[in-house]
Amino acid sequence: MGISPAESGSPEKEQQAAGVGILLQIMMLVLSFVLGHVLRRHKFYYLPEASASLLIGLIVGGLANISNTETSIRAWFNFHEEFFFLFLLPPIIFQSGFSLSAKPFFSNFGAIVTFAILGTFIASVVTGVLVYIGGRMYLMYGLPFVECLMFGALISATDPVTVLSIFQELGTDTNLYALVFGESVLNDAMAISLYRTMSIVRKHASSAQNFFMVIFRFLETFVGSMSAGVGVGFVSALLFKYAGLDVDNLQNLECCLFVLFPYFSYMLAEGLGLSGIVSILFTAIVMKHYSYSNLSENSQQFVSDFFHLISSLAETFTFIYMGFDIAMEKHSWSHLGFIFFSIIFIVVARAANVFSCAYLVNLVRPVHRQIPLKHQKALWYSGLRGAMAFALALQSVHDLPEGRGQIIFTATTAIVVLSVLLIGGSTGTMLEALHVVGDGHDSHLGESFDVNNGYVAPSFKEDGTSGNGIKMKLKEFHKRTSSFTALDRNYLTPFFTSQNEDDEGGEALLDERISSSKRGGFLGQ
Repeated sequence: MGISPAESGSPEKEQQAAGVGILLQIMMLVLSFVLGHVLRRHKFYYLPEASASLLIGLIVGGLANISNTETSIRAWFNFHEEFFFLFLLPPIIFQSGFSLSAKPFFSNFGAIVTFAILGTFIASVVTGVLVYIGGRMYLMYGLPFVECLMFGALISATDPVTVLSIFQELGTDTNLYALVFGESVLNDAMAISLYRTMSIVRKHASSAQNFFMVIFRFLETFVGSMSAGVGVGFVSALLFKYAGLDVDNLQNLECCLFVLFPYFSYMLAEGLGLSGIVSILFTAIVMKHYSYSNLSENSQQFVSDFFHLISSLAETFTFIYMGFDIAMEKHSWSHLGFIFFSIIFIVVARAANVFSCAYLVNLVRPVHRQIPLKHQKALWYSGLRGAMAFALALQSVHDLPEGRGQIIFTATTAIVVLSVLLIGGSTGTMLEALHVVGDGHDSHLGESFDVNNGYVAPSFKEDGTSGNGIKMKLKEFHKRTSSFTALDRNYLTPFFTSQNEDDEGGEALLDERISSSKRGGFLGQ
């Protein structure tokens, strides 16, 4: 997927190579979509669509590697991490947030943040420490401690596209789905931040302040990215509310602006040195809740279909070219012990992450809201590695000297292939063994939800002896803002939307459209 061929030649040759390269890309995309449809239609969960796309890339890449394919053609299939981060990842993340049912996500937000921040930190440190100890015991190739932590950070990025699509097909608990999805999206930001921070530490080896720098850097990245994403989402809502674009002759302009705002949010965060992933995720949530209801009905239909389409293309693109690049890249297979023990250490670190964080979450939750053990096991099993870990590992080849980055890249490649094919293919069996299939999406989300899935503000008994009007107004204001949903319903929604009475119906309509398109369409997220 290179931007230009590796070898320069005559313009005619380069144009021909580009044409052949793009033709092969389109052929693989068509084959992936058709094969995915056939597999889904026959309910063959042992080879999910993402795994099938990865296999197609591996097979075509292997054939190109052993054939006499021209280098100028093969250069069009190179996996560039910049292309992945700037063009393929944004639509995938935006569609994830846009199609997310916000209420179960925010009802489990404390647990999601615990798994994504504390859990990813635990997994990264445990992996890094175990790899370092393994190297000192001569069980595997020895890396410097900071580079072990870099490997722990990049390999802790989870990518459950395959698992989540099967969750949707089989029907699992809403809270479990929200935990798996929310952790995977936010943990990408944590993994990237940890990796980049450790890379800086390696270049400027310094004092014990490094630990506090990691914590401060992540909090700065997360809070700043979330603020940027929410801010862009609110600006878009006000624009669509007051600009008067929901008329027939301006619907094209309305759709164009709606499509551009997510990219603006992502690039703004990246340009400020923040996390575009977190920024575009919160932009998606805000735009779905506020901006979407300000669009005309035709524009609503278009943008929901459009984002689903490009995210499906981007997901399939990613897995195909990850497979192709795995087959084409040079790998260091001389350190099989590093790969073997890394897999064991990652399994241990994932268990330390999930079960320790679940224990902490259950300490503060009421009994009926605690995460059951079978959900903890499903969460542990769902932590497969994918494109994010692969892209960071590819970056480590340039960051680390003396072939150590190549060793990390080879190990990550093996882990990604094994986890996507084995874990992804056995997810359906795992769900049935844990008896979480058909748990249903109607499970209650806690005592703070009423029958309309809204938070119920705590009731206040009126103090009859007090005639103070100011105190009564303060009590009423506290009552109306005692939860985020109450604040949203009473203040934010009336301010940012022009169709207050249709908000819930609009969300339900969007969810119904997205669900039906997923059942009959592309890769589910």
